[in-house]
Amino acid sequence: MTWDQVYEQWVQSDKLDEAMQTELNNLTDEEKQDAFYTSLEFGTAGMRGILGPGTNRMNIFTIRQATEGLARFMETQDEETKRRGVAIAYDSRHFSPEFAMEAARTLAKHDIPAYVFESLRPTPELSFAVRYLKTFTGIMITASHNPAAYNGYKVYGEDGGQMPPEDADAVTKFVRSVENPLEVEVLTDEESDLITIIGEEIDKAYLEEMKAVVIDQELIDEMGKELKLVYTPLHGTGTMIGERALKQAGFEQYVLVPEQAVADPDFSTVKSPNPEEHSAFEYAIKLGEKEGADVLIATDPDADRLGAAVRLPSGEYQVLTGNQIGALMIRYILEAHKQADDLPANAAVLKSIVSSELPTAIAKNYGATMYSVLTGFKFIAEKIQQYEEDHSHTFMFGFEESYGYLIKPFVRDKDAIQALLLLAEVAAYYKKQGQTLYDGLQEIFREYGYYAEKTISVTLSGAEGAAKIKEILERLREQAPTDFAEVPVVLTEDYLKQEATDDHGKIEKINMSSSNVLKYTLADETWLAIRPSGTEPKIKFYIGVKGKSQAEAEEKLETFEAAIRKIAE
Repeated sequence: MTWDQVYEQWVQSDKLDEAMQTELNNLTDEEKQDAFYTSLEFGTAGMRGILGPGTNRMNIFTIRQATEGLARFMETQDEETKRRGVAIAYDSRHFSPEFAMEAARTLAKHDIPAYVFESLRPTPELSFAVRYLKTFTGIMITASHNPAAYNGYKVYGEDGGQMPPEDADAVTKFVRSVENPLEVEVLTDEESDLITIIGEEIDKAYLEEMKAVVIDQELIDEMGKELKLVYTPLHGTGTMIGERALKQAGFEQYVLVPEQAVADPDFSTVKSPNPEEHSAFEYAIKLGEKEGADVLIATDPDADRLGAAVRLPSGEYQVLTGNQIGALMIRYILEAHKQADDLPANAAVLKSIVSSELPTAIAKNYGATMYSVLTGFKFIAEKIQQYEEDHSHTFMFGFEESYGYLIKPFVRDKDAIQALLLLAEVAAYYKKQGQTLYDGLQEIFREYGYYAEKTISVTLSGAEGAAKIKEILERLREQAPTDFAEVPVVLTEDYLKQEATDDHGKIEKINMSSSNVLKYTLADETWLAIRPSGTEPKIKFYIGVKGKSQAEAEEKLETFEAAIRKIAE
């Protein structure tokens, strides 16, 4: 069917409520085409899109379609597995509660139990709930840090990590086999005993596990009353659980940003509810200046990502990168265990292939092994599961440059509540020495070198944008660059072909799942990577450099950014 035929199918349907019918009738021709020219992409990371009517939009019908696919996949399992059911959580976005219940009703039609949180909860708590309840899968209704116009749908496997590629591919095929989302049947009686409402029991169990995140309780007992911390959940799910976790650990001098402690699907105080963006800290900085705060911490709406700003000697605040936060955490964890004489001989740290090499240098210095995995926290979760099964390594920490961290594996996704506790403890450690996190970071740079990284996201929307992204990657594969900014390429890694080619033409196999990523290592230790986003209409470029000074590192970043931007033209 053509997009306009699908549009007519929706217009003629009696399944749409009055609000959606009105919205559908008011679409411009251009908006109609964008809403119906394709089905919303469902991939290994689930799906994410703009709210509204249409097959390329997030609405109750595309939610039903996705859940119908999941239900059909679960029906290929044995009856006992199917009866374990699905845990469902949701964030503070528009229609999140409704989408969660639509998913539960779709599952119930297939005689599959659903355990739905009573109110909004963080993504990491959904990961924990899957493990705690021993459900077969989990669903998280969230668009993470996207603008207010978006919502999304993420599927989790039985280990609590996002569903691994093999299962995710199977679910995707079932989702795509649902030809008409308007025809998906759901249970009409929401009082079914197949739908169970959950809440405080899971909260308490999650917070009990959170006690293990604290490394030095004596330090917190001493400094928790003195450390001044400003915390903002950016209108999202972090308030209740984050505040309870801080109090439980013994941090008493935290202050919530009042305007942003209220769940607000419009994220009315920020341009983007993304702790990667400096503008997200505007309210926290004002409050921090008033309170004389040592550190400002922000979590995104579903509380899986965490950002921070540290106080400079001038009294101003500087927003840290995800890589810098990761370096501070890794250094603290490994040093604390070394001092306690309980650092495992087989200690392992995990990071994504597009994250900084500074943590690699830190891990090596402590005798820990750094493993790089594909982008997506499910690959870190897979490694943790492997370590638990074969006992080859002891997991110490996992992170991605995009502000995702995991300290203890009772959760199998990035966990900003765990990171909130640990970063507060690290800040307390430096405060005891009369220093700030900024001082700690400078200490790391002096010891290991001045590393700097930058991510450039280029948004290319619609069918034309998707074609442009494809063209860029195909061009780079057909005409492999031999240098960037006149610095020779010494290694080209193509994770789609699973091949690494050095500057002498020698090819080695990359032992990872196939992924549409290109990475280049240059003669001066600079690296660059290019990948399309799995959840947004963007192509992302990553740059990592090392200099003898901060000024040199920043200068190198500018040089390579100019070279990268020419590729995107």
